Amino acid sequence: MSTHHSAILEVAAPAHLTLWKEKILPFLMAGGLGIVLLYGAAFAETEALHNAAHDGRHSAGFPCH
Repeated sequence: MSTHHSAILEVAAPAHLTLWKEKILPFLMAGGLGIVLLYGAAFAETEALHNAAHDGRHSAGFPCH
């Protein structure tokens, strides 16, 4: 069974949009998520959540005190 792909004319995106979409935006999203998780675990009101984050740091090999 053969498949035929139609030719799609792709317009090249400007370099700054490609850089933004492929490099900068994922970096900012990952950094934002990391800050939210760090803040949420460090200042959690629930002792169980704070202790779980503390144990997670130790199991990953990161000393915290």
